[in-house]
Amino acid sequence: MIFTVDTNILVRAIMQDDPAQSPIATRCLQTAQKFAVPTPVLCELAWVLSRTYGYTRSALAVAIFALRDFENAILDTEAVDAGLAMLHAGGDFADGAVAHMGSRMGAPLFLSFDQKAVKLLRRVDRQAALPTEV
Repeated sequence: MIFTVDTNILVRAIMQDDPAQSPIATRCLQTAQKFAVPTPVLCELAWVLSRTYGYTRSALAVAIFALRDFENAILDTEAVDAGLAMLHAGGDFADGAVAHMGSRMGAPLFLSFDQKAVKLLRRVDRQAALPTEV
């Protein structure tokens, strides 16, 4: 079976917190021929794990690296790496991943009111600006 995974499947498999759904989610991931994890799903996963389950940035990085290690997982590894770079810099996974995806779409400048995100993106060699700077 080949499928695209939703965030709730990953949360159940990682957290093992639902006696009915967690084993099913784990089985689906382990037995899939291939499963795609779209970058927006990873962004949502990072948000859910940090906000709902109190994951630290380092714990998020471990969880996302674990998904990369699944031989049957299909991920946008460049976007994942950009998100992980932001986590390691002290920022949000989504900001790094989104900035990378925008750059690949031909829009290299990440524009945001989020001063911390802009500062950290610059630190990891991404073009970023506040709206007042453009």
